Amino acid sequence: MPSEAVPSVPGVVTADDIVATARSIVAQQEPSGAIPWFAPLDGVPGHVDAWNHVEAAMALTVAGLREHARLAYEWLRGAQRPDGSWPAKWVLGEITEPGGESNHAAYLAVGVWHELLVTGDEDFARHMWPTVRAGVEFALGLQTRRGEIRWMRDPDGRAAGEALLTGCSSIYQSLRCAVALAEHLGEPQPDWELAADQLGHVVAEHPEAFADKRRWSMDWYYPVLGGPVRGEAAARRLAEGWDTFVVPGLGCRCVSDQPWVTAAESCELVMALDAAGQRDRALELFATVQHLRHEDGSYWTGWQFENRRHFPGDRSTYTAAAVILAADVLADATPGARLFKEIAGRRLGPSAAADPVACGCALVGV
Repeated sequence: MPSEAVPSVPGVVTADDIVATARSIVAQQEPSGAIPWFAPLDGVPGHVDAWNHVEAAMALTVAGLREHARLAYEWLRGAQRPDGSWPAKWVLGEITEPGGESNHAAYLAVGVWHELLVTGDEDFARHMWPTVRAGVEFALGLQTRRGEIRWMRDPDGRAAGEALLTGCSSIYQSLRCAVALAEHLGEPQPDWELAADQLGHVVAEHPEAFADKRRWSMDWYYPVLGGPVRGEAAARRLAEGWDTFVVPGLGCRCVSDQPWVTAAESCELVMALDAAGQRDRALELFATVQHLRHEDGSYWTGWQFENRRHFPGDRSTYTAAAVILAADVLADATPGARLFKEIAGRRLGPSAAADPVACGCALVGV
C-alpha cells in the first residue's frame, strides 16, 4: 500500500526535521535530476555516482518529496549506457570516470523495489524494469565462477581483478530486490536468484575472495547491512569490530586508523544493528550522531575529533539520505523501512547450498 507517513524518532528527530533534511538534498539536486555528493563548494563541484544518487532518491521518497525522486530516477534511466552500466563519476554533467562499477549498476534494483513498496506505483516499476534488468545483467557479467563479483569494468571492456566486500554485500541486497521485482512483474529470473545465493555464501564464508579493506568500517558492517551475514554470525561480527570503529559519544569512524567519525557510516551501522536485532544500540547510535546536524536540516559529512573540526567540510547529500533511511528503519514509518531486514516478506540471509561444488567454493574465482 502507498505510504504517506514521514518517519520521526521520538526525542531525536521529528517528521519536520526529516523533511528539512530531504529538502537539503533537493537544494543540491541539479536541474537535470542528478544528485551530486554536494553542490559546488569553494569552487569545487561535487561528483555524481549512480549508487549514492539512488540512495538520495530513496530518501526523497521516504520524506514525501516524490516529484524530485522521480526526476532523479528518470535522469538515471536516460543516462544508462547500452551495456547496462553507468559511468563511475560525472561532474556537472561531464563524465570524469568512465569505468562502470558493478555495485552502481545493480543498486537501481533496490531503489525501484523501494519505490514500489512505498508508493505502490506499478506503472513506475514497469517503466524502470528494462533499466533495472540491464543494470543487473551488467553486474552479473562480472561474477566469477566462485561467486564474488568484480568491482568494475574498464571502458575498453577489461574486468577489474578484484572484488570488494562492501560492494558485493550491497550487490547481494540488489539481487534480492531484483528477484522480488522480477517476480512481482511476472518476469521471474531464477538465474539471478542462484547468483545471489552464490554471492551471499562467498561474502559470508570466504573473506579471501575480496581485496583487503579491513581498515574501512564499511567492510565491517556491510555484510550485515546487505544481508549475507545474519543471526549469531552478525552479532559476532558487530561485536568484534565495535571497539575498533565506534567512538563513544561521537559515532562510527570511516577508517579505523583516523580520528574521523562520519554520519553516513554511523547511520548505515544503525540500520545494520537494527537488522541484527540490536535495536537499543541502534537508537543510541542514531541519537549520538545528531551532533553533525546543521541548523538547515543537512548533515556535516564528518567530524575530525582530534582537530575538532568538520571534515572534509561539506554537508553531503548521501549523508542526509543515510540519516533519513535510518530514521525510517527505526520508526518503521513506510513499507520501505524493512528493506534492510527482508525482501518480499523473506528475511535476508545467505541461502547457498552447503555443498562446495554446488555453491562454487570448489572453483577458483577467475
